[in-house]
Amino acid sequence: MPGPPNKRQKRDDYQKAQENLKLKRTAQGGNQGEKGNVVLPQKKFYRQRAHANPFSDHMLEYPRSPAEMDWSTHYPAFIGDAAVTSTETASSGIAARHPEVEVADIGCGFGGLLMALSPLIPQTLILGMELRMQVTQYVINKIVALRSQHHDKETSIPGTPTPYQNISALRSNTMKFLPNYFHKGQLSKIFLCFPDPHFKQRKHKARIASAQLNAEYAYVTRPGGMVYTITDVEELSQWMTKHFVGEEAGDAKELWERVSQEELDADPCVKIMSEETEESKKVTRNGGNKHIAVFRRKSNPDWPE
Repeated sequence: MPGPPNKRQKRDDYQKAQENLKLKRTAQGGNQGEKGNVVLPQKKFYRQRAHANPFSDHMLEYPRSPAEMDWSTHYPAFIGDAAVTSTETASSGIAARHPEVEVADIGCGFGGLLMALSPLIPQTLILGMELRMQVTQYVINKIVALRSQHHDKETSIPGTPTPYQNISALRSNTMKFLPNYFHKGQLSKIFLCFPDPHFKQRKHKARIASAQLNAEYAYVTRPGGMVYTITDVEELSQWMTKHFVGEEAGDAKELWERVSQEELDADPCVKIMSEETEESKKVTRNGGNKHIAVFRRKSNPDWPE
């Protein structure tokens, strides 16, 4: 007689059940008639290491260029046949232009920032990008469940998608493939929240901020766009600042400027970033410090005559 299932078997069974629910909800447009019974996925069944090696081959699927990326499966209420169009656009006979992803949370973890930003900017498409497979699957399943819970909620603007339709997540290695997803100047905000500090000197090359990566962030960020960073490691915050606007920035130094504290105090995204992510809540519970630095994308310098 077989014994009780072990932890791995329980996780596998739970995730299979969640996947079946996700497929059912997606097929029915998030409306199952079970709005009071939709249960959010449980984090304990998505066990994963704290970090993944960005230099390993993870057998990832990614587009060869941004033009080849199909966003309709991520944002069906905004893009594709099920997209909601405004009354004015429909009556005018003008074809609606599909919106593009404007906000990227790189290393989104368990998606706390995505869920908090969604109601703040409900008409802006937000994407979480995460390398860890189990964590990514948790975020995807949670978004599907939240959409089902809120599928019949009325929005403040008639004819607009219901809550949480503007967020999605995918598994990707942004240190290698960021320009494969976004074209030049597409993003208005990038979030780097509590990235792996990689304390050892030989591991610094794996940090999410470097002169090379910051140049890529500058490529996909529009002039006036922001890169938000937060960490509980002061040395890492200083590192990121040096590589955006300091002596280690290289040519990318001409493309960024640090945002003043006065502007940060008035920015609701800073408050959400420092309070709503899982890591920020953990730091608060432990009485740690949070080091915030935000950088604005400057206009491209003129070509020398």
